[in-house]
Amino acid sequence: MKQYVVDAFTDKVFAGNPAAVCVLDAWLPEDLMMDITRENNLSETAFTVKTGDGTYALRWFTPGGEVDLCGHATLGTAYVVMNYYEPALASVRFDTMSGQLTVVKRGDLYEMDFPAYQLTEVPVTPAMTDACGREPLAAYMARDLLCVFDDEDYIRTMTPDQLKIKALDGLLLHITAAGRDYDCVSRSFAPKMSIPEDPVCGSGHCHIIPYWAAATGRKELVAYQASRRGGVLYCRLEGDRIKMSGRVATYSVAELFV
Repeated sequence: MKQYVVDAFTDKVFAGNPAAVCVLDAWLPEDLMMDITRENNLSETAFTVKTGDGTYALRWFTPGGEVDLCGHATLGTAYVVMNYYEPALASVRFDTMSGQLTVVKRGDLYEMDFPAYQLTEVPVTPAMTDACGREPLAAYMARDLLCVFDDEDYIRTMTPDQLKIKALDGLLLHITAAGRDYDCVSRSFAPKMSIPEDPVCGSGHCHIIPYWAAATGRKELVAYQASRRGGVLYCRLEGDRIKMSGRVATYSVAELFV
């Protein structure tokens, strides 16, 4: 079968967040999907099966196991479907563990409709400060832990302690600050999923954008993930949903002998 590796939230290869995408005729055994995922050793491998007119079932796997929501692999899967399988489609619907997710093609951008997490402010703890190397201004919890800082440069240069991050509550840790050239900058760490740093985390921005929308009073925000690869997300908060857009670049098309 064919496998596509695409870089999401960027218009050039070697940037953004790489995802492997496998478009299947029928589901593979779960242990085989995990073997493929571990062999790829990317933050996400997506498997999708067509179920109807413009509708696909979609699952996401990390080397540490299956996850319930992934933004960049959804973006990448939509790009693969609409460019390599059904180029006449202007939108595609994915049935996932997080409900139905729709991706609409708008020029060279692919716009995802994602759920916004409801954040609960939690006390900043010594463990957070120890893991981040500096005391956050504030901390919020949903699926993941979000720590807010007042220094963009610190976000860009922070050296994470993976063991200390792994001990924190929440599935992932996101750190964020207001940006100079973008509305906000962030980084995302997922040692619990065997991913030291997620280069551009779509589901993380389902935490980050609600915070900055509330903090700034603005619904439309341009976010930058300040990992080594970097990536740009164009976001709009609409009630309890987030419209999250980005570009995608193809890195490789391969045939898997499994």
